[in-house]
Amino acid sequence: MEAVIATGGRQYRVSPGQVISVEKLAGDKGAPVEFGSVLLVSRDGDLITTPDGLRNARVRGEVVSQGRAKKVTVVKFKRRKNYRRHHGHRQPVTTVRITGIEV
Repeated sequence: MEAVIATGGRQYRVSPGQVISVEKLAGDKGAPVEFGSVLLVSRDGDLITTPDGLRNARVRGEVVSQGRAKKVTVVKFKRRKNYRRHHGHRQPVTTVRITGIEV
């Protein structure tokens, strides 16, 4: 069974047992997480995409860790003007293990 969920402005294709990194969610290590925004469910080759079929769909998981993503470097540069700016950013992320998909 697989599902497509939306969280943090992105979509993720998930299946039970999979570990994904998503935008920061509230909760400590081991806390349960429930994703209610399920966009698609594939069960035994059948695709469920209708709003009526997905109304009660839930994807459950548990928080594995809280951390920060890789550094993103932002560089601004204007030639011949002696203008150079370097800025780094690390986005907070939550690592989640998917425990189940319910329809």
